[in-house]
Amino acid sequence: MYDVIIVGGGPAGGSAAIYTSKAGKKTLVLDNDKGVTRRAMLYNHYGVESITGPDLIETGKKQAEKYGAEWVNETAAVIESAGGVHTLKTAEGNTYEAKHVILATGYSIDLAEASGLEVVPGTEPRVKNIIDVDAKGKTSKAGIWAAGTAAGVSVHTIITAGDGAKVAINVISEMNGERYVDHDVLK
Repeated sequence: MYDVIIVGGGPAGGSAAIYTSKAGKKTLVLDNDKGVTRRAMLYNHYGVESITGPDLIETGKKQAEKYGAEWVNETAAVIESAGGVHTLKTAEGNTYEAKHVILATGYSIDLAEASGLEVVPGTEPRVKNIIDVDAKGKTSKAGIWAAGTAAGVSVHTIITAGDGAKVAINVISEMNGERYVDHDVLK
């Protein structure tokens, strides 16, 4: 059983995985390698002169794995929830369980709809529908959260990455029973 399963390994999901795994939460990322960032070239990322989308994703993945996150290349098909446990079934026939799930599925809300989550009209160009979330990233089902474009934030990678971090901090805070803060300092 995982503490957190993150569906989607793009900027929102990868950023969330860095925070949850660094906080000591047993983290699994299910990623099907179909995110739009894999086709991006970025010249507008703070602190980086330029980077390709694939390099950005690979760097984030390595950061999360450094803290213990596991990465599996599978497609989540449905989430079944009972007794505070969320079971993710994949298109490949595997199942994974967690106490919390973060959906960072980009433009796709198919998993959310298949799992009975509430969706609302999108607010960004080319985004028809999004997962209905509150300001913390909580969905209509306890223990299931959403971040990034799927949750209605701008499609820009730096914004989705920040939203993934925000949602992860909120998940960690709920799990710990107090506000979680992660600040590193120069040594």
